[in-house]
Amino acid sequence: MFTGIIEELGTLKNICHNKKSSVLVIEAEKVLQDTKIGDSIAVNGVCLTVRSMTSRTFETDVMAETMRRTNMVNLTPGGRLNLERALSLNTRLGGHIISGHIDGTGTIRSFEKEENAVWVTIDAEPEILRYIVEKGSIAIDGISLTVAFVNEDIFQISMIPHTGEMTGLLRKKPGDTVNLECDVIGKYVEKLLGIKEGKQDRKRSSISLEFLENSGFL
Repeated sequence: MFTGIIEELGTLKNICHNKKSSVLVIEAEKVLQDTKIGDSIAVNGVCLTVRSMTSRTFETDVMAETMRRTNMVNLTPGGRLNLERALSLNTRLGGHIISGHIDGTGTIRSFEKEENAVWVTIDAEPEILRYIVEKGSIAIDGISLTVAFVNEDIFQISMIPHTGEMTGLLRKKPGDTVNLECDVIGKYVEKLLGIKEGKQDRKRSSISLEFLENSGFL
């Protein structure tokens, strides 16, 4: 699990593409401290496992499913990557709970500066937008951010200077893709209630709105 508070920007030293999967070699410094083979590191929001490492780099596999779900296929050597080690029991939870399992990608539509902040507008598919709520949390390339606006086509976040300096999001340009992970709570609620596209399938779940109300939850 991760918090979405990026620890450092790493550099992609090499990427080896197989037919459907890839192997990444990433140069880093801070995230290598106390890290060992088998540990998890979020790379642009994607939870990846360290398979080998040196004093300055780590190597990780990216399986075919991850390549399909994320923007990893667009990575090129020299690119900067948001990196975060998995949280520990004494980690400050400054962001929100992130699994590192990407729901899909979005496309940056625009950047607009407003005094000390930058508004970022992102296009996303309805399957992703359904889980995004205003003032809720969203992980964009692994960065924990607050949703400032959302409709049926796009969502927006407003980024403060510190986050902009510590991460790679503002280094991108309109048309670039970003990895998106929605807050997992909404997906669990939908699954438990058997809700899909505004309809409730009572055959799939014994939990209903009536049950929750009668039990004092609503």
